[in-house]
Amino acid sequence: MYTLHHHPFCPHSRFIRLVLGEYGLDLRLVEERAWERREAFLALNPAGTTPILIAEGRPPIPGAGIIAEYLDEVHGTEAAERRLLPVSMAERIEVRRLMAWFNDKFFEEASSPLVTERIYKRFMAEENGGGAPAADVMRAAKVNVRYHLAYIGWLAQTRNFLAGDRLTYADLAAAAHLSAIDYLGDVPWSEDDAAKAWYARVKSRPSFRPLLSEWLAGVPASQSYVDLDF
Repeated sequence: MYTLHHHPFCPHSRFIRLVLGEYGLDLRLVEERAWERREAFLALNPAGTTPILIAEGRPPIPGAGIIAEYLDEVHGTEAAERRLLPVSMAERIEVRRLMAWFNDKFFEEASSPLVTERIYKRFMAEENGGGAPAADVMRAAKVNVRYHLAYIGWLAQTRNFLAGDRLTYADLAAAAHLSAIDYLGDVPWSEDDAAKAWYARVKSRPSFRPLLSEWLAGVPASQSYVDLDF
């Protein structure tokens, strides 16, 4: 069994939870509020970020990208046609490119500012950056969501899944980041039917069910988040 130090609305943590769900691996969750910088947490990952995967007999595995590579090395071959990082070099490059797009670029420009302003700040002490959401930050992030959604729509129109013919890490990374902000109602689904249809397919997978069942007290989920046929 794996142990995952995570936050329920950390997009990177959601990505790894989806990967573990797709591979049918047992998981124990430990919630972390990274901004509190617990000493024991920092001992696992001095960078102080989630997620961190704990595998018996291994050192702590920090960060979504490193965890994804580890899981492919350990479980990819046995997954056969369900492998989330393809075998051919060209396909692997494309999957990794899109993983980086969503885990780095989308995170920095859209999901991180929206989750931080609308969720994390509710629980942060003032000295850790808590306080009222910054309207200008959220406004800029929502603009960025639109062009990322358009890119997803373009990929979905030209391919069966985002990186090619079948489900890969690229789809799960994109869906994880979208899901965190879809909870808040910050994804303009009406603007791109192709992106919406692709997301509905990924969202309907069994691996997504644990995410959709989690709610934040005082912050109700948007209608599109809870409705599989949104």
